[in-house]
Amino acid sequence: MNSRFRITVITDELGQDFGRACEVASREFGMDWVELRGMWNKNILKLDATEVAEARRILEKYKLRVTDIASPLFKVDWPGAPKSKFSPTGAQFNADFTYDQQGEVLERSIALAKAFHTDRVRCFDFWRLEDPAPYRAAMNARLLEAANMAGKQGIILIIENEFACNTATGAEAAQTLAAVQSPSFMLNWDPGNAAGRGETPYPGGYNLLPKDRIGHCHCKDIAKITDAKEPPWAAMGRGAIDWVGQFTALKREGYHYAVSLETHWRGAGTPEESSRQSWAGMKEQLRKAGALT
Repeated sequence: MNSRFRITVITDELGQDFGRACEVASREFGMDWVELRGMWNKNILKLDATEVAEARRILEKYKLRVTDIASPLFKVDWPGAPKSKFSPTGAQFNADFTYDQQGEVLERSIALAKAFHTDRVRCFDFWRLEDPAPYRAAMNARLLEAANMAGKQGIILIIENEFACNTATGAEAAQTLAAVQSPSFMLNWDPGNAAGRGETPYPGGYNLLPKDRIGHCHCKDIAKITDAKEPPWAAMGRGAIDWVGQFTALKREGYHYAVSLETHWRGAGTPEESSRQSWAGMKEQLRKAGALT
């Protein structure tokens, strides 16, 4: 594929068999990059040294490079605040770390970024509160501290606008980026999550963002733009998001980092087949935007 973007997929959206996921991404989808969140029914942060070595061997076999470590950093409740209604009762993506463990999560994420030869680690800003205002300054300070720690080791934190966290929309992402001023702090722009919080992500939310601070982009679609606890996901190209417009705008702005398929939709029965169909839609939209030849 010829694109100015790093076209990639989160491997566990294809399945937990990492070898099979890499085979599909490389040989069927034609990708040169993958994003790592989990494999073999483990969150990536819980892999041991033998598993990390095996994952690296598989990546080399399929000639795949890693865009980022999709860490669950700060996807926890903010201490002292009311319990979030979005706080899960069990592990999410096989991650069950506490707030007190977040320092270890950051250190482990940085170590994995180095092991997999990437300079990016994904983070969040805590499960969504009804009123985050009393805690927002402290949250921003925690994000800045983490970004500065990462930056000292050549790593960039990319905060995802996550519909279940305090930064969910483009408007909220713009505010967070303005408050956390660090060259090691960028945005993982996720139009699907913004749409799941009721925002029209493109052109609405996107137009509010500082374009030079977008460092990653997740690609999934939604059946309709709505504010709900669980968004109605759709295959790429079958939903409400103007992905052709979004890809066109990213290309126009000179964006050259990842556009990463994060399927979420499971309408085709299995993760692999659902991702296959969603990739077909994403590929067509990239072509219509002149971002893939």
